[in-house]
Amino acid sequence: MPKRITKAERLLRQDVINTCLEMNSLRINQGTSGNVSARWKDGLLVTPSGIPYKELLPEDIVFMKFDGSFQAKEGLKPSSEWRFHVDIMRERSDVGAIVHTHSMYATTIAIKGLDIPAVHYMIAAAGGPTIRCAPYATFGTAELSEYAVEALEGRHACILRHHGVIACGKNLSRALWLAGEVETLAKQFHLSMLLGKPSILPDDEIERVVAKFGTYGPQQRPK
Repeated sequence: MPKRITKAERLLRQDVINTCLEMNSLRINQGTSGNVSARWKDGLLVTPSGIPYKELLPEDIVFMKFDGSFQAKEGLKPSSEWRFHVDIMRERSDVGAIVHTHSMYATTIAIKGLDIPAVHYMIAAAGGPTIRCAPYATFGTAELSEYAVEALEGRHACILRHHGVIACGKNLSRALWLAGEVETLAKQFHLSMLLGKPSILPDDEIERVVAKFGTYGPQQRPK
């Protein structure tokens, strides 16, 4: 753990905690099953393993470098899923934050091993005409991380088979927003399948929407 945390770093650490609390408040995660990270300097800040979000302090958030080494308060370890946070950010310079949830509908679709198709044009928020389902691998393993990085190629979100959701963004608010959109899309897909085979928007339409989505999503209020 660094001896001194700057004001900027402390604020980002608190934002990580706030994001954890918000994803549970939004009911897209349960307990401490999910985890959150944000890029910081030559590494990232990630939630520690096993501590209830309401008990987290800024000093509890773990700083990790891209070689897997970490600095943490004595007795704390990074999230058991730290590996895919590190690998995704190392591979994707456009990713500034990652939100991982076990949201109900998206995880249900992932249990079936299905990609989420373009049942609604908001699929474009994830970067393409599908949200891919990565193959199953044991949580916390290099194999799972490899599958996640592959499923995220050209995308900002994926689902993990028998596991949950990974949503990426340039910042925490964007990643959390996208995690919520993935859950909504999964619910729409699930419910539409109950009515029969759902209608899917064509790829060229999603390409048009992706192009229009360059500035779509949560924005900071002008000062």
